[in-house]
Amino acid sequence: MKTHSLKQSEINKEWLVIDATDIVLGRLATLVSHMLRGKHKPTYTPHMDCGDNIIIVNADKVHLTGKKLDNRSGKVYYWHTGYMGGIKETSAKRIMAGQFPERILELAIKRMLTSGPLGRKHFRNLFIYKGSDHPHVAQQPRLIDISALNNKNSKR
Repeated sequence: MKTHSLKQSEINKEWLVIDATDIVLGRLATLVSHMLRGKHKPTYTPHMDCGDNIIIVNADKVHLTGKKLDNRSGKVYYWHTGYMGGIKETSAKRIMAGQFPERILELAIKRMLTSGPLGRKHFRNLFIYKGSDHPHVAQQPRLIDISALNNKNSKR
């Protein structure tokens, strides 16, 4: 039995829409990263970009479980400026209250993808919007209900 490897001309990409209202952040990120890589398809090829294009709407209404939104014991995001002693931090609560609350979802998905040229290519197939409107109506995306897949996916 031979292993079939896809060619670029055989790849069939779909457009999918996911509504992130009251969906748990980590569960949504794992499902989306899985679909971006194309691992949900029977024709998955590890070295090719065979995943789907995914549009996430209402990213500002994603749900964080536990005490992740607390300032003291909550989720903290770190980055470094490049200068000595340049470690910076911010909390999830501050990001959600800011101008770009969809960055929490972007970071969660980006960190679940592979780090390299193929992972960056997968990440370019992701479109996240904080409102319910998106400019990809012409692609006729198919709606996926994440909360119906498992009762733990949505806020209780």
